Amino acid sequence: MGCYCSTSKKTEAQGYEEPTVLASVTPFTVSEVEALHELYKKLSNSIIEDGLIHREEFQLALFRNKNKKNLFADRIFDLFDLKRNGVIEFGEFVRSLGVFHPNAALEDKITFAFRLYDLRQTGFIEREELKEMVLALLHESDLELSDDMIETIVDKTFSDADINGDGRIDQDEWKAFVSKHPSLIKNMTLPYLKDITLAFPSFVTGTDIEESEM
Repeated sequence: MGCYCSTSKKTEAQGYEEPTVLASVTPFTVSEVEALHELYKKLSNSIIEDGLIHREEFQLALFRNKNKKNLFADRIFDLFDLKRNGVIEFGEFVRSLGVFHPNAALEDKITFAFRLYDLRQTGFIEREELKEMVLALLHESDLELSDDMIETIVDKTFSDADINGDGRIDQDEWKAFVSKHPSLIKNMTLPYLKDITLAFPSFVTGTDIEESEM
């Protein structure tokens, strides 16, 4: 009995934060954070029952396939994993998901998207990183384009964004580019997060984090 209790406390201590605390630093209300905790518990025990979301569980939630390799999903997982310890804890889950809330600051969405494309975490988006992400997004959309067309898209996008022509896109250039092309961060807003308590039943039943919305 004593053993069970200590295990339970240990699991809860790993990244669990009180709903009132998380509501104070995210766009979510206390009741929405509580609803997210129910979702989190479902996701975090879908493969490994330890109350933490592992990469395979995150993959399963996004694509209903734990073995599907996807650069896009990997990058989102890495950005949600704020402590860089290979799992997503509850506090990390809510704080990161808050960026996708319709009421989240535009600046936060732009920054998150920049970090998504900055694959090597250098503080810049380089041409090859942009190409890798374009290829990953095309793959997920089941769109097949010729190599020449892909190169043309990447070249045009990169040259438009790289204002000073130094061969890489910095955060200011990215911000300017997104302001001209707001559709780039359209997927950074998930409308149903505005009232997760209403969306919650269907959201949990099918773990409906659709890839098209992320």
